[in-house]
Amino acid sequence: MTVRAHIKTTLLVALIVVSLGGLILHVRLHPPSKNTSNFVPFLSCILSVVIVPLLFSSRKTISYGYTLNGFLVIIGTITMAHFAVINWPQPSSLESIVFKTTLPDILVLWTKFFIGKAIFDLELFGYDSAREKTGITYRYPNGGWWVVHLAAISIVYVLSGWLWR
Repeated sequence: MTVRAHIKTTLLVALIVVSLGGLILHVRLHPPSKNTSNFVPFLSCILSVVIVPLLFSSRKTISYGYTLNGFLVIIGTITMAHFAVINWPQPSSLESIVFKTTLPDILVLWTKFFIGKAIFDLELFGYDSAREKTGITYRYPNGGWWVVHLAAISIVYVLSGWLWR
């Protein structure tokens, strides 16, 4: 096994472990059997544990895995932030925001994104310590592209909540 293959395998295992941990935590906190609306996040977790790693496994499908992983992270971030806003801790303090909201869960979720980004970059660009990072920040697959989509999907989510009240 080459060092590159070993690193990719290690990152895939890390992605599966983080996703599996998220699935277990989510099922414990929001069991789909108690509320049918919990079934959608459950399916997202299943996609993260099974489908995303499979897509990352092949060079032919790695872009699909990267994109699906990124959008699952964005959707999870938005819905968990919405849950935190609805259940905002009172009285508000830095301690209550850090420990009594979904902020820690969102940070763990973004770990999944960065593991996926590392797999994608390793597979597509390889590793050359002398190679410069190039590309337009807001273009796929760079980080700005994800920021633009996080903002756009957040705006659509908020507007849809206001329009369908």
